[in-house]
This record gives sequence, structure tokens and C-alpha cells, in this order.
Amino acid sequence: MGNVHKALVYKETPQGALVLTPYLPGDWAKGQARAGIVFFPGGGWTGGTPTQFAPQAHALADRGMVCFCADYRVMSRHAVLAPTCVEDGKSAIRWLRQHADELGLDPGRLVAAGGSAGGHVAACAAIIPGFDDPSEDLSISSAPDAIALFNAALDVAADPALAARFGSEAVAERLSPLRHIRPGLPPAWLTHGSEDVVVPCRQAHQFVNLMLDAGNSVTFLEAPGAAHGFYNGPPWQALTLDSLQVFLEGLGYIAWHS
Repeated sequence: MGNVHKALVYKETPQGALVLTPYLPGDWAKGQARAGIVFFPGGGWTGGTPTQFAPQAHALADRGMVCFCADYRVMSRHAVLAPTCVEDGKSAIRWLRQHADELGLDPGRLVAAGGSAGGHVAACAAIIPGFDDPSEDLSISSAPDAIALFNAALDVAADPALAARFGSEAVAERLSPLRHIRPGLPPAWLTHGSEDVVVPCRQAHQFVNLMLDAGNSVTFLEAPGAAHGFYNGPPWQALTLDSLQVFLEGLGYIAWHS
């Protein structure tokens, strides 16, 4: 199993410090240039467990990646709206790039991943400009080099109840990745349950079609009969991880199976 290291503070906020928990390969050392991945947990922008993706982080650390599970501010604990979640996600990605050498990370091979609202955060970091913390060094990009989305919310403006969590319909529209697909986006991997009633699977299908139409690279694994959060347990936790690893192998981020 990948080695879990002490949590690192990546951002100080009025509501407290935000941390990243590293999961590192056994032969990891500072100054290396390994591909990395940061996972953002789900929770509807209102809550969530930062270590939700610990099994995936352990597995990918065993494959040689430097992996992180990120906390970010949410409504229930920090009294913020959903755009703040996106800002914190971008801050985490920027902080990882700023500290790449000491983390043994290649700043040009950094994946943002997440489930549900966390997948929304990862997708927004890749697709939506702006919503950065103005106090940070904005010359360092907060956009990941690839994204991995587990039943991500991709069109938050389509649901009035979700849109309200963004403060206004206009902001929800700006932060709906599905509505802002364009050429030149990072490669994407996504998985979705066909019977998801929280985030309809049609959003994933629309995302895939729009990405392909724009000439972007996208890999989609649909889970027949599966509901929201299906990837958190058997059999789909292993199946989605296998598919994600093939995607990462294709990018050259982890070594091919021997």
C-alpha cells in the first residue's frame, strides 16, 4: 500500500486551514518528477469525507504516482457557497505545482480527480477560467493536465436546487462545465452509473459527445444499473480503478503492467 504521510496545509482561510493528505510510493524521494493526482471528495458542496478516495490513492501510489486527498471548504462546516469549493480546488492544484520539487511531482503531469461535487471541482479547474484566489500567484496555473471524474455534476445550472448552492443562476451557469466545452481541454476520463438519480447519466453522455466534437480526448466507462456513488464499493470500485489505470497508462503517467 502507498505510504500515508502527514497532512500538509495548502491554504489558510478565515474558516481555518485546508490540508492535503499525501499517499506516496514506497521508493518516493524529493526532487523526483513523478506524475501526480489530487482527489476531491463528494458531498454536494455541503459536506464530505476528505479521504473518500484513499483506496484509489493507495493503489495509484503503488503504481508510482504521488497522490493526494484534498479537503476544501463546504457549506455545512464553513458556511460558504459552492464557488468557494471551486476556488479551493484551484488553490490546491496551484499549491501542488508551487511545491512540486519537494513533493517529487512533475508539475506538467498533474491529474485532478473527484466524485460528484468533487468531480465538479476537478472539472471546473480544467475547464472554467477565473474563480481563483486573488491572493495567490496567478502566474502558476490552477488547471490540471488531465481529469478523472466519478459521477461528476457537470451541469449545475440545470437543477434549480443545485443552482441555489452557487448563489445565483448566472454563477451556476458559469460554473457548469458541460456548457463551456471547447477545443484544447485536457484529456478526460469519466465514469457514471446508468441509474444515477442524483446526477443524471445523460450529463456524462453529453459531456463525452461535446468533448469529442471539440476534438478533445475522452474515455467513458458507464456502469449499467448503477446508482450514485457506485464506485465506493465492490464490484465497481475495482472496475473503475482498473479503467482509470488504463487511462493513466495511456498518458504515460504510470507504467504499463508487465
